[in-house]
Amino acid sequence: MPADHASRRAALRGLLADRSLDALLVTDLLNIRYLTGFTGSNAALVVSTDDDADESRTLICTDGRYLSQVAEQVPDLHAEIARASAGHLVGTAGPGPHRSWGFESHVVTVDDRAKWDTLDAAISFVAAPGLVEQLRMVKDEYEIDLLRQACGAADRALADLIDVGGLRPGRTEKEVARDLEWRMFEHGADGISFETIVAAGVNSAVPHHRPTGAVLASGDFVKFDFGAQIGGYHSDMTRTYVLDRAAEWQRDVYDVVLRAQRAGREALAPGIECAAVDAAARSIIAAAGHAELFLHGLGHGVGLEIHEAPGIGAAAPGTLVAGAAVTVEPGVYFPGRGGVRIEDTLVVREQTPELLTLTAKTLTVV
Repeated sequence: MPADHASRRAALRGLLADRSLDALLVTDLLNIRYLTGFTGSNAALVVSTDDDADESRTLICTDGRYLSQVAEQVPDLHAEIARASAGHLVGTAGPGPHRSWGFESHVVTVDDRAKWDTLDAAISFVAAPGLVEQLRMVKDEYEIDLLRQACGAADRALADLIDVGGLRPGRTEKEVARDLEWRMFEHGADGISFETIVAAGVNSAVPHHRPTGAVLASGDFVKFDFGAQIGGYHSDMTRTYVLDRAAEWQRDVYDVVLRAQRAGREALAPGIECAAVDAAARSIIAAAGHAELFLHGLGHGVGLEIHEAPGIGAAAPGTLVAGAAVTVEPGVYFPGRGGVRIEDTLVVREQTPELLTLTAKTLTVV
């Protein structure tokens, strides 16, 4: 099932028409990828609101390095070739109906914006941040399938690591992290979602610890936060294990986080306020007396970026929509002692949310 880029551009035209914009100048490379399939490192795209069936006024521009690539990846749009891609599209717009152009003000520099007025003074530029991101928040089935594949690669890599004894006392955090990353590639990943977190012992109390030469020891919590990337789409999963033996306090805090994570997952539904999902999980941690030890929001959207809309936190605005891919990742962190986080990637559905990260979440002593 190929991506339907033309339908995505059609949906964007609807948003532009609602704002009385004649076109949108897209300069964010991930948004260009979403709308066209182009994956080069330099490009700009102008999407005309009032376009004909063959989209003759919707243009992509890149430089000569990508002459063949743009022809292959974007066969349905006319491609211009110029190094300064955004400026070229502005400067060669010519007379026509599209004189009010939106632009992605959240990614455009002040200097670049100032240059455009010198290229075509007849175009009126209007800040239009987040329009493509609004579309990206709802995943189509093509995107969800890529997310499934990415989550599956991460699941299988972690299972392999544990099955062969790769998680054991005496190894360092860095050794385990690099081992896990390579196994994701072996299971089909194009890349990793972000630098893998392996945090052992007291380091597990640091939410975003970077792996070091710290040696894993018996009795440690070991927290993994990692993901695989396939087709540009990211998975995100956190699991926490105990080496050799679990103390009573470790079992207690793990149970609290597991119950909170379950409550957060079960709260996911279209129309539910994002802040209410956070509250469903956070209230369980607060009831256990650990409110001040849950140091971050409950989750975030995931897709072409590892962190994208919607956010799920105590002050997060908006409501969930069907098709949003999100994480649910409560954590409790005892400074100088250790911590637990459990995270899944899920898709919000009309009925039960679809769980994409399938590795077991019961407390596991390795």
